[in-house]
Amino acid sequence: MASPETFQIPLEAAELYESRFVPAIFAEWAPLLVDAAGVGPGQAVLDVACGTGIVARTAADRIGSAGAVIGLDRNEAMLTVARRVRPDLTWQQGDVANLPFPARTFDTVLCQMALMYFPDQVKAIAEMARVTTAGGTVAIAVPASLTDQPAYEPLADVVIEAAGAEAGALITETQWSCGDLDQLRGWFDAAGLRVETTRTHLGAARFGSIDELVATEVEGSPLISRIDHATYDDITRGARRALRPFVTDTGAVHAPLRGHIVVGRVT
Repeated sequence: MASPETFQIPLEAAELYESRFVPAIFAEWAPLLVDAAGVGPGQAVLDVACGTGIVARTAADRIGSAGAVIGLDRNEAMLTVARRVRPDLTWQQGDVANLPFPARTFDTVLCQMALMYFPDQVKAIAEMARVTTAGGTVAIAVPASLTDQPAYEPLADVVIEAAGAEAGALITETQWSCGDLDQLRGWFDAAGLRVETTRTHLGAARFGSIDELVATEVEGSPLISRIDHATYDDITRGARRALRPFVTDTGAVHAPLRGHIVVGRVT
């Protein structure tokens, strides 16, 4: 969602994230991540790069009143929306490279679909491990590599053909850059975590139409500021052809989306 250069987005983009990306994609993954991490009653949980808070909200529903959940994000716009949706939870601005918490504060630290946007993945995972209690859990979810995406790989080809490689890279490279499971295991090892489980899940990005999927992906990324109306139209027309196999009888589109969940233990 955010530009790797600034990590900041306007409030309108944060609202788009909550209204489109969360129900279409992230709401499916949040319970999978929370379950894999073993989140339960009474735990202290940190949701890193929480966005508008779908993982924090899911965790809060699991831990009950005896536990505590903090959602942390660098983007104040995301936190503004998170506070509106769940004002009863704690939302804090902060940087994953220097988490504003003492060591061994949380039983579980979660990070969904954000690791690829961090400048230094090993440092980020090590910081998550630092604030996790001994024996506690760090769990992340990331999209698999672009070549493992039955729908998004052809969509990427459409974007590159219409917008060029440099502009197309804004939605075809970074978000798929942490999809190598062996690399993820290596990062956890380097951060001092013992990998306990990994899981690859084939979910779906569910939109009312192909045009809605394209609008969400393009307008929710920096690409929207790099293309003109004609290029946008070319992308939409190309996507209608490329994604036709994933359209349901009602005209909705269920685009397969494969991702990995990795769970590590602090020793």
